[in-house]
Amino acid sequence: MVTSVKGETLTRSGPVAISVWEWVDGRTETNGLTSAQLSATGHALGLIHRTFAAHPATQSTPPDLTDWFHPDLPKTRATIDTLQDLIANRRPGDDFDAIAATTLEERRAALEQVPDLLAGLPDDLTTQVLHGDYSAVNLLFDGDDIAAVLDFRPPVPFLVSFELGRIAFDPRTVVLSQNWPVSAVTLVHAYRDAHPDAARQDVRACARVALIQLVTSLYGVKQHYLAPGLLQDDLDAFWVLRHRAATRLLDRLPEVEAMLDDATASTSQP
Repeated sequence: MVTSVKGETLTRSGPVAISVWEWVDGRTETNGLTSAQLSATGHALGLIHRTFAAHPATQSTPPDLTDWFHPDLPKTRATIDTLQDLIANRRPGDDFDAIAATTLEERRAALEQVPDLLAGLPDDLTTQVLHGDYSAVNLLFDGDDIAAVLDFRPPVPFLVSFELGRIAFDPRTVVLSQNWPVSAVTLVHAYRDAHPDAARQDVRACARVALIQLVTSLYGVKQHYLAPGLLQDDLDAFWVLRHRAATRLLDRLPEVEAMLDDATASTSQP
């Protein structure tokens, strides 16, 4: 039986409730967002976070938060070793092997900076119920306006800075936008306009949180060699995109954090 937050029965037929909604006409943007679309995206997320802050599940303990703050770096390095061995011994190889070998070696070096990145996070980051998968592929646009936000995940609390940083520093923005730090701050300004009660420390930390997530993930390249899927070519391209985004964000993190600090300085919040 599945119940609502008020204890009302939604269904008795199985563990998952299916909600059917009215058709919404719109399209996803997968090649980067315009300035107006970035503002619309930030505004919508601000409304979601402002609304979900009062969700009863926000008071529950976030799962996996301890693991996120303590990534298993030796395990990640061991996985890189495994992938590099597989690449070196593949006969025949493929066109992706050279790209994977280079990016994996760069990722190994970037992992050395993760402890310092974690140490630079504030201790009082906010957790609450989030959308859960707020990404470009789950946004429908009608021109520069958002027509719908799709694929809300179950109401599980996690870091506000994680969800804000993930969309503000989406790899498509960081790699495809000529002036991506300004693009990210455009989204953040719209987010704060819609959610003025958002804690400053969450906004200031969102780039660092996004970077830690990117650097500690081997999503895409790991699947290529350990469990290829039907859409593996897309995953290969996504690995390269995320890796390039991580490299750019790592190189310019002090500058970006200064811009985020300026973006939060116009209010009286602590």
